[in-house]
Amino acid sequence: MTRMTKEKIAGTEDQHELVGINSTVPLKVEHSEDLTDTAGGTTAPARQRSAADVRIPLKVHPPRSNGWKKEAGVQYLVALDVDGTLVDHDGHMSPAVREAAQAVLAAGHHVVISTGRSKGATLPVIELIGQERGYAVCSNGGMTLELDPGLPDYHRVLECVSFDPSQALVALEERLPTAKFALETADGSFYSTERFQDPSFGIEAVGVDLHQLAGMDAVRMVVYSTEHTPEEFAEAIDEAGLHGVTYSVGWSAWLDIAASGVTKASALEQVRRRLGVDPSHTVAVGDGRNDIEMLDWAARGVAMGQSPDEVAAACHEVTHSVYEDGVAAVLRSLL
Repeated sequence: MTRMTKEKIAGTEDQHELVGINSTVPLKVEHSEDLTDTAGGTTAPARQRSAADVRIPLKVHPPRSNGWKKEAGVQYLVALDVDGTLVDHDGHMSPAVREAAQAVLAAGHHVVISTGRSKGATLPVIELIGQERGYAVCSNGGMTLELDPGLPDYHRVLECVSFDPSQALVALEERLPTAKFALETADGSFYSTERFQDPSFGIEAVGVDLHQLAGMDAVRMVVYSTEHTPEEFAEAIDEAGLHGVTYSVGWSAWLDIAASGVTKASALEQVRRRLGVDPSHTVAVGDGRNDIEMLDWAARGVAMGQSPDEVAAACHEVTHSVYEDGVAAVLRSLL
């Protein structure tokens, strides 16, 4: 375990240490374990899945190609979603995916992990593929990290976009009174109602009431309901008429909210400009509704085979599902 995956939580240095790529909450150092290699690949000791990913895909799209050809000598910007793309919905990364990602990094391409996960849940994935330098996009574009082994913690927050969640909280609580709410703040802390915890937070959320949440600035807000179907949940969101924010509905009754105009694509565009990569040399792979803007932004947007219809429809290219190492095939095409 390197320093990259250690966090300062609630003002107590080294009290917790993040373990693996899909732990529910940080574990105390004296009980921590390293990533464990299994027969099927690399996974975390704790195999709880995020509530955002609790579902079984109804269908798998057949692979679809648009005849894309790699240009010789070009270093591409390669944006990669995590859950449902690099790892399956049990938090498992196959050897083929890990090796392909490492090969693309070794070839000099600019790999940018681009995920809805918080910083704390993103850093172990970066470490797992062996990336030491570059950038990463967390919290659906709300936070951008710079990676550099010369930095004190091997990374720093390059940009963080926050918003006032109070109006959205009031509107949604009125229509979803039994829902659970959580906020990520600019310092990477999480606060939640009803002791709401999830692996995508990366750290243990501190319990607060809704009034306290409404008084905080948020980088990311999560709403989750166990008592509504996804259809009822989506209807309540439409009725709430959310304004001044960007939001995306997950596979289940799960909602991610960010500042207005903030998406994975908006953060990636800033990274592209920093790197000086031509827009025609951008590649993105993802599977969720929160990936649609990113897939549309990239010159080569590739949907995973298990993606919802609207995600697959946004792309000219579809690869195999996460359980068939679809992202590995895309990565190998860059070598």
